[in-house]
Amino acid sequence: MKRIVILIVILFVSACAKPAFKDEFENEKTWVEQLTQLPAYPEEKNLMNFDAGAATNNRYMIDPNSIKIGQDGVIRFSLVIKSSEGAQNVSYEGIRCATNERKLYALGRNDRTWAKPRVSEWEKLGLIRQFYAQRELSKNFFCPQQQIVSTSEEAIQALKAGRHPRVIR
Repeated sequence: MKRIVILIVILFVSACAKPAFKDEFENEKTWVEQLTQLPAYPEEKNLMNFDAGAATNNRYMIDPNSIKIGQDGVIRFSLVIKSSEGAQNVSYEGIRCATNERKLYALGRNDRTWAKPRVSEWEKLGLIRQFYAQRELSKNFFCPQQQIVSTSEEAIQALKAGRHPRVIR
């Protein structure tokens, strides 16, 4: 009888331990990037300005209709940069908050279509000096405290407010 009780206790303990053990390995799964679908080309009337810092005189804008939060933990968006001389760059990009990286998915053409970039790889935001806008978007709007926003609407509200409410200044 004592052996049966011990066996039942062991079985019970091992049954309870399996979910925690499984969850431990769930967190160690290899990250997989989801396939990206390009949005409609940005419309001038929809663009929202944001402050990318004092390092540049360019105007920085996001198309709020393009903001998508992926199941892979990447926030994707259309970025429009206008120089003071009127030159314009349009891109579709993603930021991975967990690793503070950015990826270029597409470049805008003059005929309002998307073109595949020559290089489309994840790049650390801190390593490339020209990523002013992407660093600001990550730090102050889309990834406060390196945590991705929950919804596109939350990202849009942060852009409207000038920064995310979780950002500590």
